[in-house]
This record gives sequence, structure tokens and C-alpha cells, in this order.
Amino acid sequence: MDRRGPFLLDETVGFPPAELAAEGGLLAVGGALTTEWLVEAYRSGIFPWPWGEDEPMLWWCPDPRLVLYPGELTVSRSLRQRVRSGRFDVRYDTAFREVMEACAAVSRRDEPGTWITAAMIDAYTRLFELGIAHSAEAWRDGRLVGGLYGLRLGRAFFGESMFHIESDASKVAFVELVRRLESEGCDLIDCQMETDHLLRFGARPIPRARFLGEISAAQG
Repeated sequence: MDRRGPFLLDETVGFPPAELAAEGGLLAVGGALTTEWLVEAYRSGIFPWPWGEDEPMLWWCPDPRLVLYPGELTVSRSLRQRVRSGRFDVRYDTAFREVMEACAAVSRRDEPGTWITAAMIDAYTRLFELGIAHSAEAWRDGRLVGGLYGLRLGRAFFGESMFHIESDASKVAFVELVRRLESEGCDLIDCQMETDHLLRFGARPIPRARFLGEISAAQG
């Protein structure tokens, strides 16, 4: 029987097979937040999720994996009305770092801190500058009031985090982003972990093996 993670990484960019992640999804410890490590991780269906600023980097691949297929997006009647109302001006890639910083500042239930460390903000900003990371932003009266960010590799989008300071702002940005991704031929959106919020949008858990196969195909 194959040994299960977590595995200790050295300086060479690369991960053990994602299927060997421990029961909770933890695959490996170590590595670095460089562009090379991050791109290799996402291409392999793995994402970083550290426990703190000064802690070793942790890499995860949970089973099952929550995925939203753009064509299966579910939008409530009230949210459809909010989208059509034009209350929020949705923009893309105009305030990437600000979106990440706002996501990091959000107070989340049962979480004393944030996994979006200063080092992660710097690392993902570098990915943004390379055209790999992207943000969808909700603006009102010239003020950023909600948004989300993630990575686009091939026909797959890997969602990371969202925030709002006005009701429905991040939801509207999310709906518009999913519709845009569908129009661009995106196969799937990785939502990582299951939440009631994402399930209401039509996301569903799929086995890790299927997820890894679809991620590979989406980059072909």
C-alpha cells in the first residue's frame, strides 16, 4: 500500500501524486511561494493553505473536491434581479492586490486569523502580473465593495477567496465571472472545499480522481 502524506518537500519543484494526500487532504509540507511552485501545484490539482505567516507552507488536495461547472450555475431570483439592477459595476483585473488584501481582512467564523498572508499576497500578485491570476470586482460609486480572485490555467479556473462590504456585492461579481468563463469555454471552476454558500450556486463535490482527470484534460 502506498504511503500517505504529508510528504516533506525539498528545493526541487514538484509534488508527490495528489492521490496520496492524507485523509484530510494534506499532501505536503515545504516548498516555496514562487511562481514555479504555485503553477505546478494548481496544474496538479493542489493548492496552498498555510496556517500562519511564520509556519511552513502546506499543500492540499482534498477528496472529494467541490467543483462548479459553468453551465450548471444556479442563481436565485432575487440575485438575478440584483445582477440586472446594475447596482454594482463589475470589472476585471483592475484592483487585484486590493481584492486579495480585502479577502485577507475579512473576519471569518471559527477562524482566528487568515491564511492569506503577506507572502501569499506578494506571490499571487506576481501571478497576476504574468496574466495567470485574475480578479472580478464589484464597484459602486467608485468604491471597491466586493470581489474574488483565482487562477486561470487552460480551460480551468481555480477560485481562491472572496469578500464583500456591501450585501450581494461578491455574489454579483461571482455570477458575472462564471458567465464570462462559460462564454470563454471554461470547463470547470475549482471551489476547493464544500460550503453551503457555493452549493447554492450549483457547485457539487466530485471524487478527487475525477477532478484530477478533468483538470488534466482542461489544460490539454
